[in-house]
Amino acid sequence: MPEVEYKRVLLKLSGEALSGEAGFGIDSPTLIKIARQIKRVRSLGVSLAIVVGGGNIWRGAKAEETGMDRVTADYAGMLATIINALALQDALEKEGVETRTQSAIGVNQVAEPYIRRRAVRHLDKGRVVIFAGGTGNPYMTTDTAAALRAIEIDADVLLMSKNNVDGVYSADPRKVANAKKFDRLTYLQALNLRLAVMDSTAISLCLENELPIIVFDLRAPHGIEKAVKGTPIGTLISSEVENG
Repeated sequence: MPEVEYKRVLLKLSGEALSGEAGFGIDSPTLIKIARQIKRVRSLGVSLAIVVGGGNIWRGAKAEETGMDRVTADYAGMLATIINALALQDALEKEGVETRTQSAIGVNQVAEPYIRRRAVRHLDKGRVVIFAGGTGNPYMTTDTAAALRAIEIDADVLLMSKNNVDGVYSADPRKVANAKKFDRLTYLQALNLRLAVMDSTAISLCLENELPIIVFDLRAPHGIEKAVKGTPIGTLISSEVENG
Protein backbone atom coordinates (compact mmCIF):
# COMPACT_ATOMS: atom_id res chain seq x y z
CA MET A 1 0.00 0.00 0.00
CA PRO A 2 1.56 3.33 -1.03
CA GLU A 3 2.31 5.64 1.87
CA VAL A 4 -0.06 8.58 2.23
CA GLU A 5 0.01 11.52 4.63
CA TYR A 6 -3.75 11.77 5.03
CA LYS A 7 -5.92 8.67 5.49
CA ARG A 8 -9.31 10.37 5.34
CA VAL A 9 -9.87 13.54 3.31
CA LEU A 10 -12.68 15.80 2.27
CA LEU A 11 -12.37 17.27 -1.21
CA LYS A 12 -14.25 20.47 -1.98
CA LEU A 13 -15.09 20.78 -5.67
CA SER A 14 -16.51 24.04 -6.94
CA GLY A 15 -19.31 23.84 -9.45
CA GLU A 16 -17.05 25.63 -11.94
CA ALA A 17 -14.60 22.71 -11.66
CA LEU A 18 -17.14 20.57 -13.51
CA SER A 19 -17.73 23.05 -16.33
CA GLY A 20 -14.33 22.89 -18.01
CA GLU A 21 -13.41 25.77 -20.28
CA ALA A 22 -17.04 26.72 -20.86
CA GLY A 23 -17.47 28.11 -17.35
CA PHE A 24 -21.07 26.92 -17.09
CA GLY A 25 -22.95 23.62 -17.20
CA ILE A 26 -21.28 20.22 -16.92
CA ASP A 27 -18.46 19.28 -19.29
CA SER A 28 -18.33 15.49 -19.73
CA PRO A 29 -14.57 15.16 -20.51
CA THR A 30 -13.75 17.29 -17.45
CA LEU A 31 -16.07 15.19 -15.30
CA ILE A 32 -14.36 11.99 -16.49
CA LYS A 33 -10.90 13.40 -15.70
CA ILE A 34 -11.98 14.31 -12.18
CA ALA A 35 -13.55 10.87 -11.67
CA ARG A 36 -10.34 9.16 -12.78
CA GLN A 37 -8.27 11.28 -10.41
CA ILE A 38 -10.57 10.31 -7.57
CA LYS A 39 -10.33 6.64 -8.56
CA ARG A 40 -6.52 6.80 -8.37
CA VAL A 41 -6.71 8.39 -4.92
CA ARG A 42 -9.05 5.65 -3.73
CA SER A 43 -6.57 3.05 -5.02
CA LEU A 44 -4.08 4.48 -2.51
CA GLY A 45 -6.37 3.37 0.29
CA VAL A 46 -7.55 6.90 1.07
CA SER A 47 -11.03 7.34 2.53
CA LEU A 48 -12.59 10.11 0.44
CA ALA A 49 -15.65 12.34 0.79
CA ILE A 50 -16.60 15.21 -1.52
CA VAL A 51 -18.60 18.41 -1.18
CA VAL A 52 -19.62 19.89 -4.51
CA GLY A 53 -20.75 23.43 -5.26
CA GLY A 54 -23.34 24.61 -7.77
CA GLY A 55 -21.92 27.79 -9.30
CA ASN A 56 -21.78 26.30 -12.79
CA ILE A 57 -25.58 26.08 -12.77
CA TRP A 58 -26.86 28.71 -10.35
CA ARG A 59 -25.46 31.80 -8.64
CA GLY A 60 -27.66 32.81 -5.71
CA ALA A 61 -25.87 36.14 -5.22
CA LYS A 62 -26.61 37.20 -8.81
CA ALA A 63 -30.22 36.11 -8.50
CA GLU A 64 -30.54 38.19 -5.33
CA GLU A 65 -29.14 41.22 -7.17
CA THR A 66 -32.03 40.98 -9.63
CA GLY A 67 -34.54 41.11 -6.79
CA MET A 68 -35.01 37.43 -5.93
CA ASP A 69 -35.54 36.59 -2.27
CA ARG A 70 -32.16 35.55 -0.76
CA VAL A 71 -33.49 32.44 0.97
CA THR A 72 -35.23 31.24 -2.19
CA ALA A 73 -32.08 31.90 -4.23
CA ASP A 74 -29.95 29.92 -1.77
CA TYR A 75 -32.31 26.94 -1.85
CA ALA A 76 -32.16 26.99 -5.66
CA GLY A 77 -28.37 26.86 -5.33
CA MET A 78 -28.67 23.80 -3.10
CA LEU A 79 -30.66 22.08 -5.85
CA ALA A 80 -27.86 22.91 -8.31
CA THR A 81 -25.35 21.12 -6.07
CA ILE A 82 -27.56 18.02 -6.16
CA ILE A 83 -27.50 18.02 -9.97
CA ASN A 84 -23.70 18.21 -9.89
CA ALA A 85 -23.46 15.49 -7.24
CA LEU A 86 -25.57 13.09 -9.30
CA ALA A 87 -23.47 13.76 -12.41
CA LEU A 88 -20.26 13.12 -10.46
CA GLN A 89 -21.71 9.98 -8.87
CA ASP A 90 -22.57 8.63 -12.31
CA ALA A 91 -19.07 9.38 -13.64
CA LEU A 92 -17.44 7.69 -10.64
CA GLU A 93 -19.60 4.60 -10.90
CA LYS A 94 -18.76 4.29 -14.60
CA GLU A 95 -15.11 4.16 -13.44
CA GLY A 96 -15.97 1.36 -11.02
CA VAL A 97 -15.90 3.51 -7.88
CA GLU A 98 -18.70 2.65 -5.45
CA THR A 99 -20.34 5.96 -4.53
CA ARG A 100 -23.15 7.26 -2.36
CA THR A 101 -24.72 10.73 -2.50
CA GLN A 102 -26.19 12.26 0.63
CA SER A 103 -28.21 15.46 0.56
CA ALA A 104 -28.79 17.98 3.35
CA ILE A 105 -32.24 18.71 1.89
CA GLY A 106 -34.82 16.05 1.16
CA VAL A 107 -34.64 14.47 -2.31
CA ASN A 108 -35.18 10.86 -1.30
CA GLN A 109 -35.88 9.62 -4.82
CA VAL A 110 -32.32 10.41 -5.95
CA ALA A 111 -30.11 10.67 -2.84
CA GLU A 112 -29.88 9.51 0.73
CA PRO A 113 -30.58 12.04 3.48
CA TYR A 114 -27.46 13.27 5.21
CA ILE A 115 -26.91 11.11 8.29
CA ARG A 116 -23.46 11.40 9.80
CA ARG A 117 -23.22 7.84 11.12
CA ARG A 118 -24.35 6.41 7.79
CA ALA A 119 -21.82 8.56 5.93
CA VAL A 120 -18.99 7.34 8.18
CA ARG A 121 -20.12 3.74 7.67
CA HIS A 122 -20.01 4.20 3.88
CA LEU A 123 -16.49 5.60 4.17
CA ASP A 124 -15.41 2.73 6.41
CA LYS A 125 -16.65 0.33 3.70
CA GLY A 126 -14.48 2.05 1.09
CA ARG A 127 -17.19 3.99 -0.67
CA VAL A 128 -16.82 7.57 -1.86
CA VAL A 129 -19.48 9.80 -0.30
CA ILE A 130 -20.67 12.96 -2.05
CA PHE A 131 -22.34 15.55 0.17
CA ALA A 132 -24.89 17.68 -1.69
CA GLY A 133 -27.27 20.44 -0.66
CA GLY A 134 -24.66 22.45 1.25
CA THR A 135 -25.50 22.56 4.94
CA GLY A 136 -29.21 22.59 4.15
CA ASN A 137 -29.45 26.18 5.37
CA PRO A 138 -29.59 29.50 3.48
CA TYR A 139 -26.85 32.06 4.06
CA MET A 140 -24.29 29.24 4.34
CA THR A 141 -21.80 28.60 1.54
CA THR A 142 -20.60 25.24 0.29
CA ASP A 143 -17.17 26.19 1.71
CA THR A 144 -18.78 26.18 5.14
CA ALA A 145 -20.48 22.88 4.29
CA ALA A 146 -17.10 21.41 3.33
CA ALA A 147 -15.48 22.48 6.61
CA LEU A 148 -18.45 21.23 8.64
CA ARG A 149 -18.67 17.84 6.93
CA ALA A 150 -14.89 17.37 7.15
CA ILE A 151 -15.04 17.89 10.91
CA GLU A 152 -18.08 15.64 11.28
CA ILE A 153 -16.45 12.69 9.49
CA ASP A 154 -13.15 13.25 11.32
CA ALA A 155 -11.19 14.01 8.14
CA ASP A 156 -7.44 14.57 8.40
CA VAL A 157 -7.44 17.43 5.89
CA LEU A 158 -9.73 19.63 3.81
CA LEU A 159 -8.65 19.83 0.17
CA MET A 160 -9.88 23.05 -1.47
CA SER A 161 -9.54 22.69 -5.23
CA LYS A 162 -9.32 25.80 -7.40
CA ASN A 163 -9.43 26.35 -11.15
CA ASN A 164 -6.17 27.59 -12.69
CA VAL A 165 -4.97 29.02 -9.35
CA ASP A 166 -2.24 26.97 -7.70
CA GLY A 167 -2.65 28.22 -4.14
CA VAL A 168 -3.37 31.30 -2.08
CA TYR A 169 -2.06 34.66 -3.33
CA SER A 170 -1.92 38.16 -1.90
CA ALA A 171 -4.17 39.21 -4.81
CA ASP A 172 -5.85 37.54 -7.76
CA PRO A 173 -2.86 36.29 -9.84
CA ARG A 174 -5.03 36.34 -12.95
CA LYS A 175 -5.40 40.11 -12.55
CA VAL A 176 -2.29 41.21 -10.62
CA ALA A 177 0.99 40.16 -12.21
CA ASN A 178 3.16 40.58 -9.09
CA ALA A 179 0.77 38.87 -6.66
CA LYS A 180 2.68 36.90 -4.03
CA LYS A 181 1.98 33.22 -3.53
CA PHE A 182 1.96 31.85 0.01
CA ASP A 183 3.30 28.35 0.57
CA ARG A 184 1.98 28.30 4.13
CA LEU A 185 -0.40 30.42 6.17
CA THR A 186 -1.90 30.22 9.61
CA TYR A 187 -5.67 30.34 9.97
CA LEU A 188 -5.39 33.77 11.59
CA GLN A 189 -3.26 35.09 8.74
CA ALA A 190 -5.83 33.87 6.22
CA LEU A 191 -8.59 35.57 8.21
CA ASN A 192 -6.74 38.83 8.89
CA LEU A 193 -5.49 39.25 5.32
CA ARG A 194 -9.05 38.70 4.06
CA LEU A 195 -7.76 36.55 1.24
CA ALA A 196 -10.43 35.32 -1.16
CA VAL A 197 -9.64 31.65 -0.60
CA MET A 198 -12.78 30.60 1.27
CA ASP A 199 -15.29 32.31 3.50
CA SER A 200 -14.40 33.31 7.03
CA THR A 201 -16.94 31.00 8.66
CA ALA A 202 -15.29 27.99 7.02
CA ILE A 203 -11.79 29.08 8.04
CA SER A 204 -12.98 29.73 11.60
CA LEU A 205 -14.45 26.22 11.82
CA CYS A 206 -11.13 24.75 10.68
CA LEU A 207 -9.26 26.94 13.17
CA GLU A 208 -11.43 25.85 16.09
CA ASN A 209 -11.01 22.18 15.19
CA GLU A 210 -7.39 22.34 13.97
CA LEU A 211 -8.29 20.95 10.56
CA PRO A 212 -5.55 21.72 8.02
CA ILE A 213 -6.55 23.09 4.61
CA ILE A 214 -4.66 22.57 1.36
CA VAL A 215 -5.57 24.96 -1.45
CA PHE A 216 -4.39 23.70 -4.85
CA ASP A 217 -5.09 23.75 -8.57
CA LEU A 218 -7.41 20.89 -9.53
CA ARG A 219 -6.00 20.92 -13.06
CA ALA A 220 -2.43 20.31 -11.89
CA PRO A 221 -1.24 16.83 -12.96
CA HIS A 222 -2.07 14.32 -10.20
CA GLY A 223 -2.93 17.24 -7.91
CA ILE A 224 -5.26 15.35 -5.56
CA GLU A 225 -2.80 12.45 -5.28
CA LYS A 226 0.08 14.77 -4.44
CA ALA A 227 -2.00 16.47 -1.77
CA VAL A 228 -2.96 13.23 0.00
CA LYS A 229 0.62 11.98 -0.15
CA GLY A 230 1.86 15.13 1.58
CA THR A 231 3.86 16.28 -1.46
CA PRO A 232 4.17 20.08 -1.26
CA ILE A 233 1.48 21.54 -3.51
CA GLY A 234 -0.48 24.76 -3.41
CA THR A 235 -0.85 26.47 -0.02
CA LEU A 236 -1.16 24.80 3.38
CA ILE A 237 -3.30 26.63 5.93
CA SER A 238 -2.83 25.35 9.47
CA SER A 239 -1.95 26.45 12.99
CA GLU A 240 1.78 26.18 12.28
CA VAL A 241 3.90 29.14 11.23
CA GLU A 242 6.25 28.63 8.28
CA ASN A 243 9.86 28.26 9.38
CA GLY A 244 12.22 31.03 8.31
